[in-house]
Order: sequence, then C-alpha cells, then structure tokens
Amino acid sequence: MVQEAQIQISCAQFEPRIGEKKRNLAASIALVETLAAKGSQLIVLPELCNSGYVLESRAEAYELSEEVATGETIAAWTKLAAETNVTLVAGFLEREGVKLYNSAVVIGPDGIIGTYRKTHLWNAEALFFERGDLGFPVFHTRFGRLGVLICYDGWFPEAWRLLAMQGADIVCVPTNWVPMEKQPGHLPAMANILCMGAAHSNSMVVAACDRVGTERGQPFIGQSLIVDHNGWPVAGPASKDEPEEITARIDLSQARRQRNWNAFNQVVRDRRTDLYGEMLGTEARPDWH
Repeated sequence: MVQEAQIQISCAQFEPRIGEKKRNLAASIALVETLAAKGSQLIVLPELCNSGYVLESRAEAYELSEEVATGETIAAWTKLAAETNVTLVAGFLEREGVKLYNSAVVIGPDGIIGTYRKTHLWNAEALFFERGDLGFPVFHTRFGRLGVLICYDGWFPEAWRLLAMQGADIVCVPTNWVPMEKQPGHLPAMANILCMGAAHSNSMVVAACDRVGTERGQPFIGQSLIVDHNGWPVAGPASKDEPEEITARIDLSQARRQRNWNAFNQVVRDRRTDLYGEMLGTEARPDWH
C-alpha cells in the first residue's frame, strides 16, 4: 500500500437533531462534499451524528438504529466516500440483532474499512447501549494506520496507549462533549487538554469532531480540534456553539519518525515493560516500529 506523505484532514462540527435521520444525513453529505471539494482526504463527523444523542427510550433508540450491512446511512456514506474519494469516520447508532451500540464506521473510497464500538459508556448511554466488544482496532488506510475512540473513551489513557502500541498514526474521535463540572472559564476544555496530552505522550495525531447545540436540555460544547503528534493544536478549537469546519494538512509519517525526543528518550520504547504488561494484558499485538 502506497502511503501519501501529507494528508488534508477536516472535522465537520455541526448540529444533528434527535430523530431526524434524513435531515442529519443530508447535512453530513453536504459537509463532506464541501470539504472534499476543498481537498480534504480524511473527514471526521460527530458521535451519533445520524440519529442525535439524547435518547428517551430503548424503543426510540432501536427505531433510530441500523445495521452496518443494510443501513441507509451507511450505504449513503459509502457511496459518498467513493464519489468524493475520501475516507470518512462517522458516528452512528448501530444495531446487531437486538443489541445496540454507540459506534463509528470507517469508510474509504473502496468501501467500509471497519467499525469501532464505544468501549466506555457515559451516563444514560448505559440504558440503551452495550459496551463495545471489538477492543481497540487499528485500521489500515491508504495514508496510514488509523484508530478510533468515541467521546468518553478519551478519558482513559489505556485506550490511547493500546492504539499507539498497535502503530496508529492518527486517532479520530467522533464525540458529543458536554460541559464538565467546575471547568475554569480561562482554561481549555478538559476534552481538548486530554486530546493534546494523548497526542503528545503517544506521538499520534488526533482529530476530534464534536457537535454543537442543545438537545432535550443537554448542551454540547463544540471546540473540535486537530492536534499534531507533538500535542499542539494545528486547527481549532472550533466555536463553542456554532457549526464550523476545521482543516489541517498533516504529515502522518512524522508521528512515527519523531518519536525520539532526544538522544536518550523515545516515548514508546521507554515504557517499563519489566514492571507492567506491554499490551496491558490484552491480546492486541504490538506493532509500532
């Protein structure tokens, strides 16, 4: 697989509306078409952006869900990725049999690359969704290795580390960040700080796409951002309350080349695996060279 030296990455921050799947899909398509026309090759959309987030009942959740193989949203996004020649990472409400998951699909120009299911459920999500059972997969794309986390997953350093140890060059984060209690107004959002810290301590690019608006009384904080492998924002944070697209050009291969911070220190190699398990007790395979 030939990997591109540089890639243009965008996050499309917008306001999905609960239950309005056709409207949400149309909005996502318009955003992807616009960003693709401007040269973006990897586009990230928010968490549960086809369905909306604040569910009132399992019956409603089930009605808004769809299977990967037969879902109308997935089919439309697959067609879109082929037509625009982009790779798309987007959150959706997944159904498998009678089980529901808060999931994200990775779709390239040649079709579906893979699916990730949110591992750590936030608040009332536990009423509707199963905890993700796919681990932390890393997907091979034409421009490099890609991992996915969803929202609250980003609060767990183990998740980032397992993606890094499997060779992820970039982690895409479809998210629906909500206000954090006692957040000081003069400091960056805690979610932004966590993305920056994870990018720095794992030498990975992070592209986190949030939503905006208030849904059934729940406000969302926006502030989507793209962070380079050194941990510094290269696009965003976006608006706190308005739709906004953010874009950056990134050389993903630098994340791998520059893990050496100086003559002595390499952020992945320096781990003390004589004191703790290299892969944290999982069956994931280390592949970071």
